[in-house]
Amino acid sequence: MKLTKKSHACVRLDKEGQTLVIDPGGFSEEDAALGADAILITHEHPDHFDEFRLRAAMENNPAARIWTLKSVAERITASFPGRVHTVGHGDTFTAAGFDVQVHGELHAVIHPDIPRVTNVGYLIDGGQVFHPGDALTVPNHPVQTLMLPVMAPWNKISEVIDYVREVRPQRAYDVHDALLTDLARPIYDRQIGALGGTDHQRLAPGASTQV
Repeated sequence: MKLTKKSHACVRLDKEGQTLVIDPGGFSEEDAALGADAILITHEHPDHFDEFRLRAAMENNPAARIWTLKSVAERITASFPGRVHTVGHGDTFTAAGFDVQVHGELHAVIHPDIPRVTNVGYLIDGGQVFHPGDALTVPNHPVQTLMLPVMAPWNKISEVIDYVREVRPQRAYDVHDALLTDLARPIYDRQIGALGGTDHQRLAPGASTQV
């Protein structure tokens, strides 16, 4: 499976001529979802869900489909009738040849005064890749490659390190990193790499690796 990091929280997976894109939001490239056969959205926040990018992808490929939680599906089903599937924690499905398990229910706490929205994570092909969205969800399944939300208004580096330790992936790649300045990146790389207990790496937007 080829994994391509797009800007911020967006990831593209390619396998056997099929493409799956997760969270092509407003902080990602305008063409982040173009060419996708399947699109997964973890939650409704605009840095993960952007209707302009979805519309471009769905018009580009009339066979493309979207899988997402109810709060997002309700906002886009009318635009793409018959092409949007609602999922929740515990569901399993196949999207463009990728086997997907859904884990998690709520967004991480930003502040106690801010209501929590729903959020789901996606475990791909039996644990080859796990994208948790905006939560530190630990799936009840071994994870080979963890997409690690490294910088957000709702987390701090000690929580990120403990999350890596709890999931115990073979490797972790940063996502949710648009807010992380180049000045701070070496600090995060050093501390997560030294304390997380796994192979921690960072891909620049557009860079790819095999997982």
